[in-house]
Amino acid sequence: MDDPLKLENQVCFALVTAARNVVSIYRPVLEPLGLTHPQYLVMLALWESAPRSLGALAAELAMEPATLSPLVKRLEAQGRVVRARRAQDERVLDIDLTDEGRALRVEALRVPGAIMERVGVDEADLAALRDGLAPFAGTPRD
Repeated sequence: MDDPLKLENQVCFALVTAARNVVSIYRPVLEPLGLTHPQYLVMLALWESAPRSLGALAAELAMEPATLSPLVKRLEAQGRVVRARRAQDERVLDIDLTDEGRALRVEALRVPGAIMERVGVDEADLAALRDGLAPFAGTPRD
């Protein structure tokens, strides 16, 4: 490495640039579903397990609850999720899918294939990339 402080030599720069590009690749694929990329991530998590608390959802998505809350409110306004205070503990806000939110999963099944087609890679390549990023996706070390 010629200059360790050169921008093009920084992993952080490569990751942030790639993240921006990934979002721009997803945008036209998600637009017909009426979802932004962050909303898509919320729906993916809820399709795996719902209902769940806002806190648990935020933890799974590696987001702050204060950042997630407006996303969930917009999904609720679209009729895809419903928010409700837990009867046993009103401090807990549960998020659940509506029938429309569950039905959207069927339409979303085409998203992974459309992304692979746009990027020009197959499922194995994407899995290898995802697995290679795993060390960066975990909890930061002190």
